[in-house]
Formats: sequence, C-alpha cells, structure tokens
Amino acid sequence: MQVTISSGNNINGTLVLPLFEGEEALPEIVEGIPTTLKSQINRVLADGDFKAKANATMTLMGTEGGKAMLVGLGKTDKADVHAYREAGATVVASCKKVHGGELTIVFHDADLASMTSFAEGMMLRDYSYDLYKKKDDDDEDINLSARINCNEGDATALSAAIDRAASIVSGVHLSRDLGNCPPNDMYPMAFAEKAELWAKQYDNVKVEIIDYEAAKRHGMGGLVAVGMGSSRKPCMVIFTLNGDQKGRHPMLVGKGITFDTGGISLKPGANMDEMKYDMGGSATVFGTMEALASSGYPGKVVAITCMAENMPAANATRPGDVIKGLSGKTIEILNTDAEGRLVLSDGLWKAGTDYEPEYIVDFATLTGACVVALGHEATGLWSNDDDFRTRIHEAGNDVGELAWPMPLLPAFEKEMTNSKIADTRNLGAGRWGGANTAAAFLKQFVPSRGEGDDAEQITWAHMDIAGTYWGAKTNKMVGHGATGIHVRTMVRLITGE
Repeated sequence: MQVTISSGNNINGTLVLPLFEGEEALPEIVEGIPTTLKSQINRVLADGDFKAKANATMTLMGTEGGKAMLVGLGKTDKADVHAYREAGATVVASCKKVHGGELTIVFHDADLASMTSFAEGMMLRDYSYDLYKKKDDDDEDINLSARINCNEGDATALSAAIDRAASIVSGVHLSRDLGNCPPNDMYPMAFAEKAELWAKQYDNVKVEIIDYEAAKRHGMGGLVAVGMGSSRKPCMVIFTLNGDQKGRHPMLVGKGITFDTGGISLKPGANMDEMKYDMGGSATVFGTMEALASSGYPGKVVAITCMAENMPAANATRPGDVIKGLSGKTIEILNTDAEGRLVLSDGLWKAGTDYEPEYIVDFATLTGACVVALGHEATGLWSNDDDFRTRIHEAGNDVGELAWPMPLLPAFEKEMTNSKIADTRNLGAGRWGGANTAAAFLKQFVPSRGEGDDAEQITWAHMDIAGTYWGAKTNKMVGHGATGIHVRTMVRLITGE
C-alpha cells in the first residue's frame, strides 16, 4: 500500500474521516470537503447515527460531493497512538470495491505521531496471502493507495516518518509471508536460499549458511538431532547487518521448525497443518533484519536462525537418546516434540561464543503451555536480567505488542538438570510450568563472559510466541494466518525509535 502526503485540501477517491466520540458536527478547521458531503456528514453526526465509538465505521455515498468513510477513534482522552493505529487498520479491513482504490484521509486535532500510527495501521492491515489461489479473469485486485492531507509545516516530517514506518512494515509482511508459506515449499534450505536472495539487494548485509554436513562437523548436535529424520535436512542461517561496525551489538536467535510432526513423539492429527507456523521465531528474526536494513539502521546486528523439519523416520531421534550439543553438554531426549529448545541450544551457544553480543534475544513458538498461561493475547517473556526484561516489555507496549514478564526461578533450572544419565534433559518432571521449564532449559546454553568468580552470563531474553505468532483473533492488524509479531518490538528496542 502506498501512502503519500499532501499539504493541499483536494479530496481524491473516498474521503476517510477519523472522528472522536461525542462530536456532533465537523470542526470548522476540517477543510476541503465538498459542501453537500459535509452536510450529509454533519447530519449523521447530529442525529447520532454515527457515534464514533472506537473502530466503528460508516460509509456515506450517493451525494454530489462523493463518498466518505467515517471511522471512530473513541473518546478523546483515550485516543492514543494505539487507537489511531487500530483505526487505520479498521479502514483497510472495511474497504470494499465500492470504495475504490484511492483514499484521502483528513484529520483534525492529530499530531505527527498519531497520523503516522494511523498510516502504519493501514499498511499493516493491507496484507493478504493468496499466492496459491487461482484467480478468475474477471477478478480485479484493488491496489489501495492513500493520501494524507496535512499542514504544509508537517509535510516533510510526516512523509519521512511514514516512509520509515513502511520500511518496518515490509519486515512484518515478510515475516507473515514466511510463516504462511506451505511447508512443502518452505523447508530449511528453501528458507536459507530465500535469505541469500534477499541479501543481494543490500550492500551492507551478509548471509552465511551452515548446511547439514557442516553442522555435523561443527558439533551442532541439537540441530542435527531434530532434523536428521527428514529428507529435507537442517541448516543454520546467519544474518549480519553492518558487519564492519566494531563493538558489542544486538544478537537475535530464532527457532525455525518449518514443519513439526512431533517426530517419534507424534502429535495428534487435529490441526497439525498449523505446525507450518513452528518456524515463527526464525520468521520474526528474518523480518526484523529486513525492517532494520530497509529503514537504513546504521548499527551492527547479527541474527541466527536454526532451521529444521521434525519428522518421524527410521533414523529419527528417539525418546531415550542422549545427544551432545554445540556447548559440549549432553541432553537426554525424553520427548522428541520438545525439539525447538534443542535447535535453540546450538543457536544460543554460537551467538554467545562466536560473536560479541550486547544482548541475545531468542524467539520461538516453543510451548503450548505458554498459550495455556497467556492465551493469544501476550507473548511470554523471560530474562536473566530484570532491567532488560523491562526494556523489552516497554518496547512491546510502545508499539502495541504485549510481552508479559514470566518467572525464571532456580527451581525450574534445577528441574531441567535432573537427569540420571546426562547433563540436562529436554523435558520437565511433570506437566506443570512447562513454559517456565523450557525457558530454564534455554538459559543453560547462554554463555558467560569472564573467568572464575568474574564470569557473568550474557544478558539474554527468551520470547515464547506460540500464542501470538498465529491464532491471535483479536489482532486487528492481521486478517488471518501469521501475525509477524515482535518485528516492530525489536526495531523499537534496537533503534530506540
């Protein structure tokens, strides 16, 4: 969706008017609306036919002045940037053929941040995944474009802000595309090849692929164990943005199970098709790198995606096997459906030992237990640093992506090291606290800096997006499928903007 800025008052296509609850007439400062259309709008406001409750819409047509869509912002004292973003998404969701492909948005009493958020909401919601649908010859795609009328003094700054928002949205949409792609076309090396092709458009981006044979040579036992039962072998994809920059830098790690049958510990058949979304962590990482690169972020960021397909086969990993990961620790496999933590164990260890991270954040559609705890409303957030966890929580709040702090208690860590034959185990002792024990497992593979008493674990956070990467019915930015959650959170955290 293209969003442009105009400092004039011309109305092209359908007029879009964001309004506050309780308004009985358009303010006089709203300019450029044809007289007959303005009279019709004032009439429905005065009669109470449109109350402008949050995300309510009304379409007016048939007058000489053209068409209009009224969209509610709710009460004035509650109309923050999140309300504007949701209203923008509501406009796109409500657009039909009758509205045409051209919109003109006219605000009153809206600041730069609010107008930008409205545009961001429109762009986020202007998404569909229909690559695999046959289209009839008479099907006409409506390519929406929008123009925002603003004061001449705001035009330059607003245009720059919306251009940056569009770059970040491109990362969100990429994350959704990756997640929505069917697993027969989105397998580990397909993801890697897509990353290689993507990197060619940027001079400051490098992509490295560690294939299956190289992973075995390096001792990536977690990645190998999960993916070796599939004919489509695992790999690790490493993204580097602005690699010539020196010093410590943000580090992202993603779980990328392109399809998860559960392996030998086979999942129930119902809804197994949704297990194509089990690479949502890697999709979030890839999308974040696109958002940062596209928006011109000048700092160094490195990301690792751990890609595998978890399949049952004669050579697949079994419950009862013991493997050795990249860290050198042995892991007792008690359930092959607790596989995401195995690939992440290698990714986290590599991130902390081969690079100089300021911090590490991992993303994973890791546990059904997190969905039980938080539903589809919030991501689970664990960290070994309370201040860092707060920073991520606040970054999520700033962009309307909730990440809820969860406990990383010593008892959970002890539970995950209670194996009689190995250094650690990949499953807790019982069904309780499963999302917490999974986080405790991952913490064991975050390296420390320093020696002896001076050793200190690298700052790290784990984000369980099992409930938020897909199935989030209340996410107004998404029509269906993958959400692209936390691309925007990470951009906020890394850039501060």
